[in-house]
Amino acid sequence: MNKQTILCVDDEEIILNSLAIQLKRQFGDKYAYEFAENGEDALEIIEELYEEDITILVIVSDWLMPGLKGDEFLIKVHQKFPDIVKILLTGQADEQAVERAKKQANLHKCIHKPWKTEELIDSIKSGIAY
Repeated sequence: MNKQTILCVDDEEIILNSLAIQLKRQFGDKYAYEFAENGEDALEIIEELYEEDITILVIVSDWLMPGLKGDEFLIKVHQKFPDIVKILLTGQADEQAVERAKKQANLHKCIHKPWKTEELIDSIKSGIAY
């Protein structure tokens, strides 16, 4: 059986490393983890995993990234994969972008950087339970 996956998208490697540490510390080997530095790469990863019949449970995405902004990326994901739980993790998203993601991508949570590990983990757990 293929492992269920959590995908993290952020253009800052230090953020991705921090997320990896926090997720692995909390969930261990319960899930697989994938990381992308922009929305375009993340879309490719999603397609590859889908072709391999691997389920992505949650996407944690930054908003301000080169190319696709986080809300645009999550809307694209939602159009093709509406069951994936979407969390925006950002220090810079404007309220219009957050509202757009809520309406058009069924955004589960918006967490502001710097985030608290507990808030992130609780958001992921509530998203998976949803």
